[in-house]
Amino acid sequence: MVTPLKTLMGFSVHLNVQLKFYNLPYDIASKYGFTIAHMEIGKDDHIHLLVSAPPKLSVTNIMRWLKGISAWHLFRECPELQTSYWKKQGRHLWSPSYYVESIGSVNEQAVAKYIDDQRKKEVKLE
Repeated sequence: MVTPLKTLMGFSVHLNVQLKFYNLPYDIASKYGFTIAHMEIGKDDHIHLLVSAPPKLSVTNIMRWLKGISAWHLFRECPELQTSYWKKQGRHLWSPSYYVESIGSVNEQAVAKYIDDQRKKEVKLE
């Protein structure tokens, strides 16, 4: 299964957080048996990922691992996030929503190009 997904998060203004985040999805994927072929961190608080996973892994679990583990690490390693969120208890780095679509291998290159082109489009809009 190859899955592009888009999800919202609130750390585009924190360069330190982006730098800490960048390798986390790859580490999580390696640990749980899926791969990330492409990743783009958007300027407007979202990321695009092209994920390849065996059928035995559910999309729900992949999202739970990516969001849960990355949030846990980032809240621990980036104290500046604690001042960016209004709740002291029950903070959420990630929006509960995400977008997933299954694609075939023929479309994988088109989706990868779309993900890679997202940053270029955002820069042109500035």
